[in-house]
Amino acid sequence: MHPPITGIYNILATPFSAGLAVDEASLRRLVEFQLEMGAYGLTILGVLGEAAKMTVDERTRVMKIVLETVAGRVPVIVGTSHPETAQRIALSKAAVAAGALGVMIAPPPMPGCTDDDLIALYAEVAAAMDAPIVVQDFPPVNNVTMTPDMLARLAEQIPNARTLKLEDPPLMEKISAIRARTDQFAVLGGLGGMFLLEELGRGAAGTMTGFAFTEILVAVYQAWQAGDRAQAEAIFDHYLPLIRYENQPVINLTIRKELLYRRGAIATPLLRKPFTPIDAGTHDDLTWVLARVGITEPAKRVLSAEC
Repeated sequence: MHPPITGIYNILATPFSAGLAVDEASLRRLVEFQLEMGAYGLTILGVLGEAAKMTVDERTRVMKIVLETVAGRVPVIVGTSHPETAQRIALSKAAVAAGALGVMIAPPPMPGCTDDDLIALYAEVAAAMDAPIVVQDFPPVNNVTMTPDMLARLAEQIPNARTLKLEDPPLMEKISAIRARTDQFAVLGGLGGMFLLEELGRGAAGTMTGFAFTEILVAVYQAWQAGDRAQAEAIFDHYLPLIRYENQPVINLTIRKELLYRRGAIATPLLRKPFTPIDAGTHDDLTWVLARVGITEPAKRVLSAEC
């Protein structure tokens, strides 16, 4: 049996140098930073990690550096989405062989696909390796809709595909719809942690997100798990302006890298094209929002789970 994928997983950004090469030193520093902030696990090479902008060789190098730096301290999930079936399977097998707990896969664009087509896609990967598969449900990336009926069938038919990263609003309604159909899925939220409280209230097992202040989400989750709902609500509500501002559509990744840069976790906040830059006003707004929630020294740990 594999350990359950629960808690707060940070989706790791991929740091780039001034010349837009993978910044290996910053990548190692970012891993250590997220572990210091209490991440239960790391997810790499997802949308936030700009995997689609990297070559297969670069993705492999990032994976090896992260797994080497983590050294078994927390589980690592590797994004292995790819439009080609053979490459998707090869990336998945390589990730598990290198020491990843499992892989995360979103279907490629599949116009006119049926539920059977989607189940077959995951079944092919599952047949090639015995490791957990995190099913990524994020329609804006691929224009693929996964219905609760299809997801319930998937979990029942493929034992190692029983974790769902859900980012298809309305999130809480979909969690309840899935749970009404099967008890085989562990559902993890996303979307910057914007709905973490409500997701937990509907039975989510945690979240996978790139929110730059991992320790805040960890504190919320641990208070909730300890049965202290009032404390979880108080922490979440206090930092909600930051959570909300960071996860703005179009520029959320740009903001997250800027915050990680301000926290000293990466050497530059640069992204590879295509991306949308943020203007001077947004930089000023970030400083204002941080001050409003009482973060005057972003590089330091904001709080602990016991606060």
